Amino acid sequence: MNIVFVASESTPFVKTGGLADVIGSLPQALRKEGNVIDVFLPKYKAIPEEYKQRMESVYRGEISLGWRKQYCGVDTLHLDGINYYFIDNEYYFGRDNIYGYSDDLDEAERFTFFSKAVLEMIPKVIEKVDIIHVHDWQTAMVPVYMEAQYKKEAFYENVKTMFTIHNLKYQGIFSSHLLGDVVELGPEYFHPEALEFHGCINFMKGALVYADIITTVSDAYAKEIQYPFFGEGLDGLLRKRHNDLYGVINGIDTVSYDPASDVSLIEQYRDWSGKYVNKKVLQQLVGLPERQVPMVAMITRLVEQKGLDLVVRVLDELLQDDIQVVILGTGEPKYEQLLSEIASRYSEKFSLQLKFDEAMSRQIYAGADLFLMPSLFEPCGLSQLISFRYQTVPIVRETGGLKDTVQPFNEYTGEGNGFSFMNYNAHDMLHTIRRAISFYQDPQQWEKIVRNGTVHDFSWKQSAKKYRTLYHQLCLREEAVTT
Repeated sequence: MNIVFVASESTPFVKTGGLADVIGSLPQALRKEGNVIDVFLPKYKAIPEEYKQRMESVYRGEISLGWRKQYCGVDTLHLDGINYYFIDNEYYFGRDNIYGYSDDLDEAERFTFFSKAVLEMIPKVIEKVDIIHVHDWQTAMVPVYMEAQYKKEAFYENVKTMFTIHNLKYQGIFSSHLLGDVVELGPEYFHPEALEFHGCINFMKGALVYADIITTVSDAYAKEIQYPFFGEGLDGLLRKRHNDLYGVINGIDTVSYDPASDVSLIEQYRDWSGKYVNKKVLQQLVGLPERQVPMVAMITRLVEQKGLDLVVRVLDELLQDDIQVVILGTGEPKYEQLLSEIASRYSEKFSLQLKFDEAMSRQIYAGADLFLMPSLFEPCGLSQLISFRYQTVPIVRETGGLKDTVQPFNEYTGEGNGFSFMNYNAHDMLHTIRRAISFYQDPQQWEKIVRNGTVHDFSWKQSAKKYRTLYHQLCLREEAVTT
């Protein structure tokens, strides 16, 4: 099959979060399954010069966007068996940041342009497409435009669309006056069965209405978002489309995240006993005393979704125990301030690193004993999967992909690869951390838990097979209609 991925970021070109890791790894896994994969991305200013130098121009022209005529170029780069196409427009993408512009019109216009440009450019640079697979709100207008403007074209007549929700919270909600002026759609698309959402237009809702298949990044999250608490106002629509909604757990790049070859580590290791040296290195790196005590780590955005309310509620109490805690990340000022105050009182036990540092994050995975993820909601989560890879035991709240991948340890059967709690409650979390630490004090039990976490295959191989099955279902669905 010929699959086109459309996304707003991807490693190794530009990354702000887990979406980039997915787009950087999943196409490679699908290529190994025998598919032809092309990937469309914006040509951001932030893309490293080493990649820009290798790009070749394959098209220069312009497209319409409402009353505007906008320049559109396409540059291509072949990397590791994948053809990458970069939509070039200096006005939209030649800026320092890739997201976060507060102007309602600006964000809507940038990613409306990108979605429409992709559909305009695909027939000019690709011979055949079976499925267009789009990701999150920034590309959600692709299925809408397919239905509204492109499906009648011969090239797109049999092309299907798949939309993947990576985080339902971020939907691309904009003022309704942009519908005609920027989005270039008529009033028939401003109603509850299309883009209308509480008097605004909602890009993600458009994809949920018009995409042929909807996926999200874990089985549990696919179920959760059909309920009001997790559904972010779209649970009714998701229930309506439940027969077209599938959960496929994310994987990780097991070549990059390999403690036996990770160049970010001072000491590479295969056996869990190799973590001892890495813990000493980490303690030196973050300014903690070199002591052989349980170390709990978090690498996270400091926001409500990640469970920071629970952490700040009981961290003082937890730090009464003989442990060390390391937190790496940035986020909302209130959490940064609260954590900084606690760190100032427990400098021998708690290190707060208010930054993001890729090399340090890998050293934390390698040096910590326990990895804490008390999320309010978590579509998939990658950190718990990386933790398994580095033989660090996760402690999670039972939600989304955390529930799907972390099985609580049962000391009677010897089964389980981590620890979990169900209620969004700070003292439930504290109790679970202390329970985990009690097993850490028993080397025989601890080794069993660590080894349980290493036997699962969290590479993209199994997930790619599931996506390939869904792609086949889409193609067979089209064959059934035509016959």
